[in-house]
Amino acid sequence: MDADSRAPRAALVVGGTSGIGRAVAHSLSGRGWRVAISGSRPAELGEAIAQEMPGARYIRADLGSPSAAHDVVGTAADVLGRLDTVVYTAGATQRIPHGDIDAVTDDVWERILGMNVIAPWRLVQAAAPHLRQSPAGSITLTGALAGVDVGGSSIPYAVSKAAMHHMVKLLGAVLGPEIRINAVAPGLIETSWTSGDGWEDLIAAWRERAPLRRTGRPEDVADLITGLIGAEYTTGQTVVVDGGFSLVP
Repeated sequence: MDADSRAPRAALVVGGTSGIGRAVAHSLSGRGWRVAISGSRPAELGEAIAQEMPGARYIRADLGSPSAAHDVVGTAADVLGRLDTVVYTAGATQRIPHGDIDAVTDDVWERILGMNVIAPWRLVQAAAPHLRQSPAGSITLTGALAGVDVGGSSIPYAVSKAAMHHMVKLLGAVLGPEIRINAVAPGLIETSWTSGDGWEDLIAAWRERAPLRRTGRPEDVADLITGLIGAEYTTGQTVVVDGGFSLVP
């Protein structure tokens, strides 16, 4: 796959059918990128979302499968003709009060670590050979404020995101100069996940405490991810996007 620097750049957005991933896909497409989005939604739904963006393609995949990352990356590289950046916005969590340690089973740990650490690791392994052929290969993973500070929907979730952030630091040291890798650490972002019952008080408290006096939108995170993709002297970093929430004692 020859990466002609004059040709439109190509992106694979994993988890690109909703929330942050969908916003990232729209942001890149609006800047002239060719985009492939991947997710576990039924083909007809995923393809309908892809049709929102000129030339976008949908690749259905279950990232919990050991072979999925290789298959998704290979398909994306084939349909796009090249691969310049990979963005991972998929993941898993479960709301469990931190003090309820008995509710955290091995199954909870395995599912969350599988999607938040092992799946992106496999994606890096699969994408690296393709990205090394790009004039500006990059990877961006979606971490969480919970992996930087105390908080989060559960202890396994927070631990998994902290592990992801450290993985990015370690990979930043070894993937260069051909590939840059960074992470974003969003705070409370209003998505379909946070629109359910039980979030109202947390959203109200966030808006009261955060210096910017609001929760985040998927587009806020997409703006940062798009910026990191273009930040050609930045690698191995985790950048917080939380409206200043973590600044308040």
